[in-house]
This record gives sequence, C-alpha cells and structure tokens, in this order.
Amino acid sequence: MIRLLPLLSHSNDISMVKRVLRFLYQWLIFLPLFLPLTILTALVTMIGCWLGGERIFAYYPGMIWSRLTCWLALCPVHVKGREKLHRHQSYVFIANHQGAFDIFLIYGFLGFPIKWIMKKSLKSIPFVGTACESAGFIFVDNSSPKAAANTIAVAEKKLTRGASLMIFPEGARTPDGHMHRFMKGAYQMAIDLKLPIVPITLNGPYEVLPIGHFLINPHKLELIIHDPLPIESFTHSDIPEMITTTRNIVADGLWEKYRDDVTDSTSSTTRK
Repeated sequence: MIRLLPLLSHSNDISMVKRVLRFLYQWLIFLPLFLPLTILTALVTMIGCWLGGERIFAYYPGMIWSRLTCWLALCPVHVKGREKLHRHQSYVFIANHQGAFDIFLIYGFLGFPIKWIMKKSLKSIPFVGTACESAGFIFVDNSSPKAAANTIAVAEKKLTRGASLMIFPEGARTPDGHMHRFMKGAYQMAIDLKLPIVPITLNGPYEVLPIGHFLINPHKLELIIHDPLPIESFTHSDIPEMITTTRNIVADGLWEKYRDDVTDSTSSTTRK
C-alpha cells in the first residue's frame, strides 16, 4: 500500500496539470476565437438570409462554424452512414441529446441541410437567436394546443424549400450520459408531414461538455446515421411503437458506457 502512494500522487499531479492546461487553452485560445467566430457567423447568416439567400446562408455558415468549433475544441469526428441519405428527399432526423456539442456535431458533419426545432427560449440569445430566426429555424411554443399545432404548420412551409427537420426527442440534454425517455412530438410531425424518420446516434458530446459543466474536455466524437424509416403506413396510434423502434435503433449505436437501461422504452411512450 505504501508503495502505491507515490504512484497515486504522481497520477493526481498529472491530472491536475492536464486540467490547468485545458483551462488555459479554453480561456486564452478557444474562447477568444470562438466568440468572434460565433458573432461573425450570426451576422453572415442574418445578412445573407435577409438578402434572399436562405437556401445557402441558413446552412453553410453554420456548418463551417460548427466544424471550426470542433477543430478548436480539439475533438476529432467520425461519421458513419451518410450514403443512406438521398439529397432530394426531406427527412425528420431524431437523435439522442448528450450535450452542447451535439449541435456542432450534427450541424457540422451531418452533410444535409436542416431546420432545427428549437425551444422558444433560445430565441432570446443575442445574435444567435436572431440568426436562427433569419435562417428559418422553428421555435416550439407549447403554451397551448393551438400554438403547438402552429409549429406543424410552420414546419410544413419550411419543408417546401427542400430542407429537413432536426429534433431531439428527449427534449433536454442527458444529465448522466445515458439516453432517457423520448417524447412524441417528433413522431407527430413526421406523420403529419409524411416524412421518413432517420434515427441518429451521437457518441462523445457528453465527454466534451456535459450539462452543468463549463470546462471543455477534448474527446473524439461520433455521428452514426441509421437507415431511414418510411412512415406511410403509420398513424398517430402507432406512435408508441415508433418510439420503441427508433429508440432501440439509436441505442444500438451507443458506446457501451452509455447503454445502461437504454432499451427500457416502456416509460418513454408515456411522456408527452
């Protein structure tokens, strides 16, 4: 036991040094580059969309911004399954929600124009909220059934321009790295809009920046695109079955450490 103490002390010293280096890198290099890059991306998106170039400026500035952010955060990215998507087809993409870097991973590396379904509260973020509104992203208002139904109508208009929808059916970032219950809103939209659902598995964002943390931890990221699921034969009464099927597909792609209880989808069909 006594012989182990110097080794443990040495290990703790290395861990502390790494943490200090991460802190210095984040505040002296990452943030000074990331913040102006974010403002510039927002301004380019707003101006480009206001000038009538939504088809280009709603996607490419954000895509480049997201890729640069992953690069600045020292996070290598691996993508599987892009060949399963057809360029002229619109989809409803659903993914597990591990952390803040989910946004950068999807926006930067999905390789497909999307309209985000976002919480209405995000609209108030300076620059970013206005840019998202200019880009035609859809803000969900669940204050009443009428307001929620209006979200479907807005989404349908956006999709006439050839874009797809991106939704996190868990509704919030995971607090522990494991996947939690799926809500039914994404499936209602897919049925109402008659669009295939594409499950996506995200691995790694929880390691980079989990909810409640502010220090970035460089880590590999993985995005897995699963086969599109046609929904022509499904109705709203089939939503519990759709949730179970897609949730298990997403779970199959998770890294082992994220898989605890992920196939327990019975309760996932009850949350609204």
